[in-house]
Amino acid sequence: MKIIETDIEDVVIIEPKIYSDSRGYFFESFSENQFSKVVETKFVQDNESKSSFGVLRGLHFQNPPYAQSKLVRVIKGRVLDVAVDIRKASPTYGKHVAVELNEENKLQFFVPRGFAHGFVVLSEEVIFQYKCDNYYNPQAEGAILWNDPMLAIDWILSDDQITLSEKDKNNRCFDELESQFDYTVKQ
Repeated sequence: MKIIETDIEDVVIIEPKIYSDSRGYFFESFSENQFSKVVETKFVQDNESKSSFGVLRGLHFQNPPYAQSKLVRVIKGRVLDVAVDIRKASPTYGKHVAVELNEENKLQFFVPRGFAHGFVVLSEEVIFQYKCDNYYNPQAEGAILWNDPMLAIDWILSDDQITLSEKDKNNRCFDELESQFDYTVKQ
C-alpha cells in the first residue's frame, strides 16, 4: 500500500496494491498491520451507503467524546470526497482536501477526528463504505453548510445538480462553528 500525503497533516490518501489479470482483480482493502504503521486508531464500525447522481452528504462530524476518524472508499461509482479541518488553532483550520474516489482507482481516504467530512456523487450511483473508529451518537452530531463561500469547495457539480437531505440544507455556516476540537502540535 502506498501512502499519499495531502496538504493537511494527518489526512492521507491510501493507494492499495492491486493484482489484476484476465480473471479480474484482488487487493487488501484493509490490513491492521499495514494501516497501524501509518495511523494509530482502531476501527469499531463499518458503514455503507448507496446514493444516486448529485447526492451530497455532508459536511458532517461528531463532537468529542464521540468524535470519529473515518477510512472511506468507493465500492461502485465515483465521488468527490472532502475533509475540512475544524481543529481550533490548526494552521490549516478551515482548509480542505478533496480527492476523487472511484471503483477504478480504488483509493481510500483517511479523515481523522477534528475534520468535517462529505462527498458528492459524480456517477449514476455509488456504493460508499466507511470504517469508523467510534460508534455513531446522534447527540454528538455536527455539520457545516456544504456550499459556504468561506470554505470555497469546488464540488464540481452545479448547485441545481445537487440533492441534499432536509437536514443538510439547514447546516450552519463555518464562521458560526464553535469547534470542540483542539489542535495538537506534533513533536
